[in-house]
Formats: sequence, structure tokens, C-alpha cells
Amino acid sequence: MRDQTQDIRMQVMWNRLISVVEEQALTLLRTAFSTSVREAGDLSAGVFDPEGRMLAQAVTGTPGHVNTMAEAVLHFIAEIGRENMFAGDTYVTNDPWKGTGHLHDITMVSPSFLGDDLVGFFACTAHVVDVGGRGFGADAKSVYEEGIQIPIMKFADRGVVNADLVRLLRANVREPNQVVGDFYSLAACNDVGHRRLVAMMQEIGLTSLDALGDFIFTRTHAATLQRIRALPQGAWSNELLTDGYDAPVKLAAQVEIKGDQVNVDFAGSDPASRYGINVPIIYTKAYACYALKCVIAPDIPNNWASLALFTISSPENILNAARPAPVAVRHVIGHMVPDLVLGALAKALPGQVLAEGAAALWNIHMSVRPVAGAKGKRAEILMFNSGGMGARPGLDGLSATAFPSGVMTMPIEATEHTGPIVVWRKELRPDSGGDGEYRGGLGQIIEIEPAPGHEFDFSAMFDRVNHPAAGRDGGGAGAAGIVALDDGTVLKPKGWQHVPAGRRLILHLPGGGGYGAPSARSAALREDDAVKGYVTGESLGKKP
Repeated sequence: MRDQTQDIRMQVMWNRLISVVEEQALTLLRTAFSTSVREAGDLSAGVFDPEGRMLAQAVTGTPGHVNTMAEAVLHFIAEIGRENMFAGDTYVTNDPWKGTGHLHDITMVSPSFLGDDLVGFFACTAHVVDVGGRGFGADAKSVYEEGIQIPIMKFADRGVVNADLVRLLRANVREPNQVVGDFYSLAACNDVGHRRLVAMMQEIGLTSLDALGDFIFTRTHAATLQRIRALPQGAWSNELLTDGYDAPVKLAAQVEIKGDQVNVDFAGSDPASRYGINVPIIYTKAYACYALKCVIAPDIPNNWASLALFTISSPENILNAARPAPVAVRHVIGHMVPDLVLGALAKALPGQVLAEGAAALWNIHMSVRPVAGAKGKRAEILMFNSGGMGARPGLDGLSATAFPSGVMTMPIEATEHTGPIVVWRKELRPDSGGDGEYRGGLGQIIEIEPAPGHEFDFSAMFDRVNHPAAGRDGGGAGAAGIVALDDGTVLKPKGWQHVPAGRRLILHLPGGGGYGAPSARSAALREDDAVKGYVTGESLGKKP
């Protein structure tokens, strides 16, 4: 009875700990200056034990941030050193190889002290609107062109903010108030987590998180191990072609299930690109582990113990790019990693894995300015958009859904409020989901125009234009994406381009692949598609 009572007490404390990190994340959502954080939830938050092992993460957040953060905290501990850590400290970096894969993501880590004792760490990550350099795009030839680099250092020392770092930031970015404001929001996020944790520990009478950590890790490890042991043993490979920058890029993976471990190796993928679509291994690991968890242990908490059973390896290539490779748009290739890994798992677990989807977010960064001789406003605007998910065994794919990133849709009103643009259309794209027994999710059609008297340059970060999402088990491919102006001018899927005053940019986002033979789709589902306008009678999987 005593053991059972203790287990219940520990479970209650675990739930309390999760509520602490949820409040931590909500603080960032409420105080962030950037719409990508405030409206889309492009962030992560988590609590770690004194060894830097992740105990719990906030539900709000992306796998690319959460799972990289889980590794990044260890880099902070190693470089700052415990002897240099004090109450009131906050540490920061945007190092792509020790943070989250590119310079636009700011990671902050704060030690949490109970009296004189270090009891844990809080960490958070968010995407800021600008870091200087060429801007958010794939055109740079090295990381040195992509913006200001912040090595692991102190943002605040015993509660005193590093004024020199703030001055450097203001001198190097296009939107200094937004960027500096987001730095303070990140620091506040960790501070809220620390205060809530200390209050919880004092209320319960805890002097450390050791016992709770052991409870969390023991149970998570055992549950994940049970799932792995139920899997078939062996190795399965998969390849996937992406658009690349100016030529297709091949991604390759082998998933090996051996004993109590699952390893993913990316040997055979193409070499690193001379453009900023390369992926540091920390980001590749994050999304590979996410894909494994989606299939093997989706309902088991994501923490150090569950992630430890998945290992990732790769020679140096586009999925393991070495410094100083350009990496600003690492998400475009990185978001393809789950489809790549899931394709291998589908061979090990037939009938259990969804079809390919749009995968990479269709992010667009717009630099808006008045036309020559006109009065107006300058602005940097970042907009997140999602295509369709692949169909699932037994269910249609979700439309306009950000898988695998998990970010939320940014409301048009919030986007238009940040600068002089007009979004004339943002709607589901008919006939974009791949045909099959279960239809792929639909993409979107988005139409954007500079406000009167303005023009803008935009950084295209799009994929699935030349290589649409494949179906699974006989399902059809989703529709490929299209990037064009309203006068019919076809634009490139990547790189900085121009939209003149009076013209509209029209984006047709890709759809997800179908699942199963189209002949097996029920008449009722086809009728429902027609009634809702999802299918208009044109050939599925083709451009409108």
C-alpha cells in the first residue's frame, strides 16, 4: 500500500511538473513580439534535471525545437561550467550546431536554484523575425552570411542583463525592437518556470528532483522498451527525392531495429549543398526521433529516457552538414526527414504508416517597402503556411496541417497587422489530395499583394514543386506546389524574388498522398468530397 501511495504521489507531482512547463510556454506565447511565436507557436519549453536530462516538455512547441533543445542543454552545461552558474543567470545561443539548426532560433537556458542548491534547468527556444545577414533565405554560401552568431554565453549574470550583447543585437538586425523584445520574452519564460517549480517544491516539501526524475525516467524507459521489443527485428531502407535549390536532392535512410535499440542511418544521402538548405545533425536527429516516436510510442511522454533508446548516425552530408555550411532554411530538408524515415518503417510495419505529405512548411519571409518616391512603411513579415498531410490507414489526410512541425496557422489579421500587405485569398485547394481508398489532405491557395504604394521582395522556401508527395499502398500522389504571379509568371520555389506594386503572389500549396487503391474508396466518401468541393472532377494529383 505504501508503494502504491508513493506512486500516486509521484504521478501527481509529474502532472504538476508538466503544468509548470505549460505555464512556462504560455508566458512566451503571451509576451513574444514575433507573430511566428505569438500566433503560430514556433517555440519550445522544457524542464531538465541537474545533469541536463529533459524531464518534461510543454505540449506547445515543435519537434524541431523540443528535441534539439533536449540535446542543447548539455552543450550549455559543458561550456558555461557549473562553477560559473548562479541564481538569476540566463544563458543564450543561436549556434546552429549546438542549438536548433539555424541562426534564427534563439535558445535560452536558465539554472534553477532552491536556496544554494542547483535543482534543475529551464530551457526555451523561439524563432525571431531577423538575425541580420542576407535575411531568412537559402541564398547564402556560408553561415557567416546568414546573420549574427551568438556563441553560448550569458544573457544575464545573476540577474543583470548583458548590455553589450543587447547593443550588438540592435546594431546587427533589421527589427531591433522585435528581436530584443523576444530575447526578454525568452528570459521571462524561463523565470516563470523557475518560480513555479520552486513554489511547487516548497509546497510539497521536496529538496531535489532526484526521486521524481527517477520515477519519470524509469517508467518512460520501460514503456518505450516494451514497444521496441514488440517490433520486428531487421533493417529497412528508403530514399526520397526533394526539389533541392537548383537541382534535386536525394535523401536516404536505413532504419535498423536490433535488440533494445532503434537506429536510423542517413548514409547515401547527397552531399551538402552550396546553398542554405543544409541540415546540422542535431536537427536531423530531432525529426528522425519524432518520426520513430509517432509510430512506435506516440502516447509515451517525450523525455530523456524515451529519446535515449533511439540513435541516429550519418556521415557528413546534407543531413549532417558541417560548419560553416549555410543552414538558414534547414527546415525545408529537415521536415522531409519524417517522411523519409516513415517510408522505411512502412516496410517493417505494412499497413500501419501514413502516406507522404507536403512535409516542409511553405514559409514566406517578405521584406516590404514603399515604391520609389512614395510614402509608406517598411516591414519584415514572416508567414507560416501548411500543405496537406498524407492519408492514413483508415482515415483521410488532414488538410492544411503542419506535419511534422506542428505549428499553428497564423491568422490573416495578425499577419496583415505586421506590415503593408493584403492577403486576398487563403483557402483549401480543390483536387490537391492524392486519390486512394483514403484521400490525401488538401493544400491551400494563398494570394498576397503589397498594399497600395508598396512592393516587396520575398524569400521562397518551398518544396514539393517538382517532387510531389507520394501515395502509399496504391494511393495516388498529392498535387505538386506552384509559385507564380497573377499575370502567369512562374517563380522559383527557393530564393529571393520580387513582387512589384499592383501584382499578386499566388501560392498553390502541395497536397498529401493517398492511401490504398482508389478503386476501394467508398461511394459515400466520394460523394462527400464532391459536396464539400474537395474534388471537382478534375484528375486528382495534377495541377489545376
